[in-house]
Amino acid sequence: MRFTVSQSALAKALGVVGKGIASNASQPILAGVRIHAGEGSIEFQSTNGNISIRHSIPANVEEQGDTVVAGKTITNVVKNLPDAAVTFEDDGSQTKITCERSHFRLNTLDPRDFPAFPALDPDRTIELPSELLSSMVDKVYKVTSKDTSRPILSGVLLTVENNTIRLVATDSYRLAVCDSNTETPDTDEAFEVIVPGATFHDVLALPSMTERIEIGVAESQIVFTFGNTCYVSRRIEGNFPNFRQLLPTTQNVVVRLDAQQLAQALRRVSVIAQSNPSVRFDADADGAILKLSASSPDQGEASEMLGVEVEGESISIALNYHYVLDCVSAVASDADVALELLGSMQPAIFKSYSSINYLYLLMPVRM
Repeated sequence: MRFTVSQSALAKALGVVGKGIASNASQPILAGVRIHAGEGSIEFQSTNGNISIRHSIPANVEEQGDTVVAGKTITNVVKNLPDAAVTFEDDGSQTKITCERSHFRLNTLDPRDFPAFPALDPDRTIELPSELLSSMVDKVYKVTSKDTSRPILSGVLLTVENNTIRLVATDSYRLAVCDSNTETPDTDEAFEVIVPGATFHDVLALPSMTERIEIGVAESQIVFTFGNTCYVSRRIEGNFPNFRQLLPTTQNVVVRLDAQQLAQALRRVSVIAQSNPSVRFDADADGAILKLSASSPDQGEASEMLGVEVEGESISIALNYHYVLDCVSAVASDADVALELLGSMQPAIFKSYSSINYLYLLMPVRM
């Protein structure tokens, strides 16, 4: 095998398949990247057992062939090379890499031992705008659960129907829902799948992302295809919680405020709340004021007043400030937020409306 390719294209390709390299591989082959030199192009593959990634780039191929090299090693080598032509030569036991005055010899593994790329035969597919989808995933994926005992909560529910994309995530303490309008295929049946939250975020952040992404669903897989990249992940199977049942049908108080002002005030007050993440929200309907306050036996007290609009009665509630900051950071910088409250021990609901509508439900903590 012998080929030549630019350092920048090679580094980008390794950045794409790097997400699939197993970090603590029980089998050395899973810590490697399979490189296949074909006619006029190089194909890279990686897998960690849960995800598999395939990506190709054009190259000057003089001799076709296959090899497997340690993923982290070759990535570190390539990113430190000068921006020039890189030549690969493989003799079956080692790969020689040359770039200007730099020379490396890397040990290789037998490509016949590398797992075959999953067979792709999606039952349903849909094509969506990747930039919009990425913005929506950024708003919800932090809400997914890290508890491996309930895998269904580690996923994001994606539903596409009637020109509307909706994403839902929950970790049982909070719930995030966002939706946006976009042109979708005219079908009678909604496209619905539960995507692992971390996978969804990683896919849309890949440097090879194109303007549109195709998502396919098979029996046990979800397949993302864009440009010269194919990313296959195990899908999460099961019934996602019915989020509509969690939403109160009425509210006693609505507080309207600026999202960025809330975030800034919350960061200041929470300096005192390091050992106890609870911050108290006191909405004064008569004075049109929202008071944020926190206290700590070791550090003292802090409070700040915000001018707001309050519809309804005065009310107090305590919330985890980490979770509130996750909410306001997901809202557009120039957006207003409506905080809907039913009672001091009832869920708080934050709502924001823009090109992406956003709802965030948060369970209170004891005051």
